[in-house]
Amino acid sequence: MPEHGRVPKYYAVKARLLALMPELGPDAPLPPERELAADYGVSRATVRQAISELVLEGRLAARQGRGTFVAAPKLIHPLDLVSYTEAVRAMGRTPSRILVTKERVTADAGTATVLGVEEGTDVLHLERVLLTDGEPTGLESTYLPAARFPDLLDTFDPAGSLYACLQDEHGVVFAEAEDQIETALASPREAHLLGTNPALPMLLLHRVSYDPEGAPIERVRTLYRGDRIGFRARLRAG
Repeated sequence: MPEHGRVPKYYAVKARLLALMPELGPDAPLPPERELAADYGVSRATVRQAISELVLEGRLAARQGRGTFVAAPKLIHPLDLVSYTEAVRAMGRTPSRILVTKERVTADAGTATVLGVEEGTDVLHLERVLLTDGEPTGLESTYLPAARFPDLLDTFDPAGSLYACLQDEHGVVFAEAEDQIETALASPREAHLLGTNPALPMLLLHRVSYDPEGAPIERVRTLYRGDRIGFRARLRAG
């Protein structure tokens, strides 16, 4: 609430739209701007500003040539040692992936330090678009030490779960992981791959996974659409 006690008109409209959305239900079209402006006694520009904020927050979805619709509830991903596949299936949704890059590269200083290998050593790089029910939700880039998984690029199906492959076919045990989350904006390339606007806020997750001996298994950078996904963590007192 501003100090002068007056609520901006667009904010009042935003609050009314938030109250309206549960009545309409997910994927329902929002009434036209002209109709909303008349109902709320404001200008169309005011309605448009309220709608724009709700689109950025992921509560509404703008579909080109079709209008604005109530967005489906966000996916809430647990911050736990589970794969993307397991997390999405646990929510009753269908996971899938699109391969972007599969290559063997030399490790830069940062990647070498994280994976515990010499700089310039070969590492494997997988980049995939993560989809939920066919809609892009994230862009995942994974680096693994090539010496530990020499034939992975030849045998791994990039449409499947990397965690399942490492566990079932390579005997890897995931013992712990370190996560770092921050907000970010997508590059034009990333926004194109995710089918979103570069101005849309994103959630950037950095993860390093370790086996029971403390050896690094993977370094992962995942850019998630902030309008479609959130995170949940359960904390316990030490």
